[in-house]
Formats: sequence, structure tokens, C-alpha cells
Amino acid sequence: MKGYNVIVVFNKEADKMLMCKRVKDPYKGLSNFVGGKIEKGENGLDAAYRELFEETSITKDDIKLTHMMDFTYHMAGEYVEVYVGRLNKDVEIRGDENVLYWSDFEHDFFDPALYAGEGNIGHIMMHIDFDRERLLEL
Repeated sequence: MKGYNVIVVFNKEADKMLMCKRVKDPYKGLSNFVGGKIEKGENGLDAAYRELFEETSITKDDIKLTHMMDFTYHMAGEYVEVYVGRLNKDVEIRGDENVLYWSDFEHDFFDPALYAGEGNIGHIMMHIDFDRERLLEL
């Protein structure tokens, strides 16, 4: 199976989350969380920190990631690991893969015309809300 990850990054105050506007297919032009491929033999958490750094310049010292959930697509032979974390300090976000921006929570994350993942972003956000204080260590 091919592995992927998505990383939900909250700012230090936990009132905004990091999103990217995709510049390539799949989901070109839609907003998504940052993330990428898990390399063969790579630990999922290590892959999440690697992808996070490659796409945003956020380091392991800037954030503690928690493995929150997985999606498995048996017919496609793919799985997605979802990680969540809150920055422990203000950091400069830099990346050249996709356009990065901070989003508030007042959006319909289930809208397929705006957000990638066929509703997965909305689903992920609902589950973060269920366990927000523990996930974000508030």
C-alpha cells in the first residue's frame, strides 16, 4: 500500500490552522492541509515531521505532532495518516511547494469546490473539535 500523511498545524494561540492552496493535481486550486508521501520503510511520524519541514520549514522543535487517525482506501491500495499539532512558538512559515496561509475555523470544510479530499477535511476538523483540548494541549 502507498502511504500518505496530512498534518494539521495550529498556530501558538490555537485560533488558526495552516492550510495550503494546491498548485498541482490532484486537487489543483483547492485548499488542503500540508503533507505528502510516506517513503517505503519510513516510520509514519518521522515522515510527518519530514514533510512538514519540507513544505513549511517547521521543525520538530517547533511542534509536537500527535497521530490522530488514519484513512485506508483498500480498493486504491492507499492509506493516509493524520497528524495534529500546535506550534509552541511563533515561527516564520516558508514553502515553495504550495501557497501557504493561516485559516480561521469559520468555513464549510466539507465544500468540495473549495477543499480537497472529498469531505475529509471537514471530517478531520469535526474529530479535532471532539478532542480539541487534549490534542492541542490547551
